[in-house]
Amino acid sequence: MSKIMMTMAMFGNLIVFLLCSPSVAILINRLPLPSPLTGPESIAFDRNGGGPYVGVSDGRILKYVGPNQGFQEYAYTSPNRNKTICDGLADFSTLQASCGRPLGLRFNHQTGELYAADAYFGLTKIGPNGGPPTQFLYGPGYPAFKFLDGLDVDINNGVIYFTEASANYQIKDFYALVSSRDSSGSLYSFDPTTNQTRALMRGLALPSGVAVSRDGSFVLVSEFLANRIQRFWLRGPKTNSSEIFLQLLGSPDNIMRNPNGQFWVAMNRFIGPRPPARPTIVPSGLRINENGMILRSVILAQEFGSEEVSEVHESNGTLYCGSLRAPFVTISTIV
Repeated sequence: MSKIMMTMAMFGNLIVFLLCSPSVAILINRLPLPSPLTGPESIAFDRNGGGPYVGVSDGRILKYVGPNQGFQEYAYTSPNRNKTICDGLADFSTLQASCGRPLGLRFNHQTGELYAADAYFGLTKIGPNGGPPTQFLYGPGYPAFKFLDGLDVDINNGVIYFTEASANYQIKDFYALVSSRDSSGSLYSFDPTTNQTRALMRGLALPSGVAVSRDGSFVLVSEFLANRIQRFWLRGPKTNSSEIFLQLLGSPDNIMRNPNGQFWVAMNRFIGPRPPARPTIVPSGLRINENGMILRSVILAQEFGSEEVSEVHESNGTLYCGSLRAPFVTISTIV
């Protein structure tokens, strides 16, 4: 596709986004985290439909087991986590460097294993029964990742795709990262069967979310600070090349593929100054197809007010939404 045609396609999507009537998500329920925990940034369900599973501010991964018991501890991502020091820890604390901070979560439904991108401890794997983590790509001889964020697993071959949000800042310095307009982020792939890691894209502006297409031919990566989603081709005539998939009017966070092969993008439109100042935020979810066409825009103000939404996860026709700040997961239906 020529640059002119790509520009016209992106402009057309902007017009569609501006003119389409946003749907309203009706809040059904909130699943509260144990107090004082916050930050269910990413959401996952196991191969039996159990969950949701979420990573939280004190370094643990919790599983929702029902209305009576709520969220219970399932796993953690720090290999030497001290419960006395870590349990109940608030987000952005300097202690998270030893307690861990799991962000992107995805199951390999073939093996039952849960993969987590931890902001401090890198790529980790949790066995089907939970418990302590197995670390990958960590220690002498491996890249010193500064701040891992998004993650997805290719359902066809088990290859993992993950993002390093920044090579210069850690999550505790998130507001400085945003203020600096940092563009040192990267997209990587990791094959657990060969232990091979490959850098696919560099120079990304806070790459937050990543999602593989249903057929495994491409992977999408969101750039929070560039207001766009890029596509990296894994197969076909454009293999190993990238292109702008969708230019947006707000900041995209996590991307989640739904059962139909479409994608939900968590998006936040900032009205006013960027953090660390306190702008007005319009949180929403966008459903898009594999061609980058916006199919639906859903306003999530009832769920989060003016807080940021980090992930929109569709399961059985219901939307589960998470946030880096909120002390709950929301469950909504669309009207």
